[in-house]
Amino acid sequence: MSAPGLHARFHGRIGDFPLHAAIDAPASGVTALFGPSGCGKTTVLRCIAGLGRMADGFCALGDEVWQDKSRFLPTHRRPIGYVFQEASLFPHLSVRRNLLYGAPAGSMVGAAFGYDEVVELFGLGPLLERSPRNLSGGERQRVALGRALLSQPNLLLMDEPLSALDATAKEEILPYLERLHARVSLPVVYVTHDMREVERLADHLVLMETGRVAAAGPLADLLSDPALPFARAREAAVMLDAVVRAHDPHYGLLELDVNGGRFLTPAPAGVVGEHRRLKVTASDVSLARNPPGPSSIVNILRARILHATETGPAEMIVVLGLGEAGAGARLLSRLTLRSWETLGLAEGMPVYAQVKSVALARNRAVREA
Repeated sequence: MSAPGLHARFHGRIGDFPLHAAIDAPASGVTALFGPSGCGKTTVLRCIAGLGRMADGFCALGDEVWQDKSRFLPTHRRPIGYVFQEASLFPHLSVRRNLLYGAPAGSMVGAAFGYDEVVELFGLGPLLERSPRNLSGGERQRVALGRALLSQPNLLLMDEPLSALDATAKEEILPYLERLHARVSLPVVYVTHDMREVERLADHLVLMETGRVAAAGPLADLLSDPALPFARAREAAVMLDAVVRAHDPHYGLLELDVNGGRFLTPAPAGVVGEHRRLKVTASDVSLARNPPGPSSIVNILRARILHATETGPAEMIVVLGLGEAGAGARLLSRLTLRSWETLGLAEGMPVYAQVKSVALARNRAVREA
């Protein structure tokens, strides 16, 4: 019996482009294929969909094999929803009829994704009788997403769905993608070259370079791996999965639990138990060997140094594990070599991580007063 989720292997050439990629995506959540333009992300996605074929290829969703040495299931027989860079709606049909175009014939009773549910999920109610010609770019992509879900897919493929949108339209549609991520359990493979989209949406990350997979794994692991470019970048940051614990209305602070620690951040009240995503940049984390005295920094957490690497002239990137034993979520801290040596820091040492700024992933960071 095959492991749940998507398993794909493609080897060969398309014209002059060599592709040697192995992709394993979990059975739920968003797997981002990330890398620069021309690295093969869309080629992999098209091969998964059956829109491209390599002789040496394998693709299966759980126990259902779509391609191996003896078979090749055509695209229309693969239970997928595909969202392209352009919405590709039928201009002569209303939004309602576009949505229903891909739905299975007959009653939708018992369908995984109901019509009313999809309309509500993407905020399409006011648009149903309008023509696609009268929609903004973001609205068209919301309709395309709804149409893809109403085809009742077992796998959703998204090929840079925000790349054709301007910054305002991207900000308009991202909350709907976050709602999709929170409420839909099917696996999603999401192609992008925009790290901001990865940070907000992805659970699992596949880093591609010139037709090969350079690294793959849970998002938190790859962002905090000093051997990869993410942790070495000037804007290096980690994303933390958090659960709302409480809200202090007097100070306007939201209290959130993460693995190994607790954070406070200025934010409106949230539902207790709700899952949120936090972003902490390496440049906003300083270290102390002893408990700090009174400070305007409210997020001071016990941690342990797991790894330290020089990343430039007299500069260090330090990987921390939250909690006294360092077994919790990972943080990054960017230090000068002088600070590292002056404090006498070393791998394995317990420290206090002073986090100057914490951001809910959909909000801008707010400095502590």
